[in-house]
Amino acid sequence: VFQGRILARRLVGQETRYEVEVKTPYQHRFPLVSREYVWVPNTCGCPPLREGGEYLLMARRHVNYERTLNRILLRDDGYARPWTPREERLVREAARHC
Repeated sequence: VFQGRILARRLVGQETRYEVEVKTPYQHRFPLVSREYVWVPNTCGCPPLREGGEYLLMARRHVNYERTLNRILLRDDGYARPWTPREERLVREAARHC
């Protein structure tokens, strides 16, 4: 789970790649750097992430079977909400209990 700002969006094949500035990592099982690519396995614009917008994102690390692909994937069961100070407060409170 991290707060990020969408810098760019690009369609690559049947997927969408977002360049994201990682602002605040909250809980993560893999290291995050200040800029990451977040992949969405569709091109329909779901979830609707706009360039310049800040979001609270819950994504997973995806490593393929051959271990040649390692990326951050925002799947259908992921989480993407516009960031608000309320969201930050809720995430910080939840982090204390998890």
